[in-house]
Amino acid sequence: MLSRVANSLYWMARYIERADNAARIVDVNLQLLLESRRLDAQQIAAYWAPVVESTGDEEAFKERHNQATGANVTDFLIFDLENGNSLLSSVNQARENARMVRDQVPAEMWEELNRLYLFVKSDHARELWADNPFAFLQQIRSAALTLVGIGYASTPHNEGWNFYQAGKFLERADKTTRMLDIRHATLPRRGMPGAVSQVDALGWSAVLRSCSAWDAYKAIHGSEVHPKFVSEYLLLSDEFPRSLKFCVEHVDASLRNISGVASRRFSNDAEKLSGRLLGELQFSTIEEVFEIGLHDYLDLIQVKLNLIGEALFRAYIFQPFVNLEDEILVQQEFQQQQ
Repeated sequence: MLSRVANSLYWMARYIERADNAARIVDVNLQLLLESRRLDAQQIAAYWAPVVESTGDEEAFKERHNQATGANVTDFLIFDLENGNSLLSSVNQARENARMVRDQVPAEMWEELNRLYLFVKSDHARELWADNPFAFLQQIRSAALTLVGIGYASTPHNEGWNFYQAGKFLERADKTTRMLDIRHATLPRRGMPGAVSQVDALGWSAVLRSCSAWDAYKAIHGSEVHPKFVSEYLLLSDEFPRSLKFCVEHVDASLRNISGVASRRFSNDAEKLSGRLLGELQFSTIEEVFEIGLHDYLDLIQVKLNLIGEALFRAYIFQPFVNLEDEILVQQEFQQQQ
């Protein structure tokens, strides 16, 4: 497989997942605000500022907005094309990467991605957002889930599929940690949190809903919402598809499927780093996480996820040519793919 094809499939998956997560995080915060009453401007900013901080784009946000109001934050996260992580930018980039490898993308997936692209760019999308933001966000989430289902059911599970899976689960792992990090300000810097208020419990339940984990969590813990249980479920669950551990396990498996290297072995830095992180998660406890401090722990995890992505790029995407003959052979292969 050409490195440019692998790169486009990898980033198409990441941008689809990124758009889905942007919709999730805005949707849940809007619903959380509906549960609150009589909030002044400072209290509203306290709800929205952590959302921007969790994306890592607070500097870009401050360059364009003076205050973290609901209108400013949602426009920045949904429609701002200058924000490379906004929903609209993510959909644009997902479609562009799919277009670059059109012959590798099933027709049904291309059609659904185009449908989503045309919708988010339309006047109807703006009107729907103004009239009923929940309906708008639900349409985005439904489209993202449809794309996941189409990909699984109609894409050959070959080398390209494994690059797609690696991108999807790496992005999902990163966004799960960022959603969880939104609530870190309600916790002690280090150590296990004590009893939580009703307001804080509502906020932690919103984190679960943003990850579509509320029903699955209740099946284990009932109606008791505590930062310890929520964090443990979203970080260390073996079974929940959006938990950090589940995602890293699938990233690691995808990388090994690409190279053919067995577990407990590695042939490049990406496999070494993913295997190391998976091992850490397999033998970690939530008590150890809170001993480090949830915010500091999540920062470390995000750095490790970024390093895995960079190592994957060096191993498979950026391939320096050894000599002119190698470059000519690659160019000929590229032309045959057109």
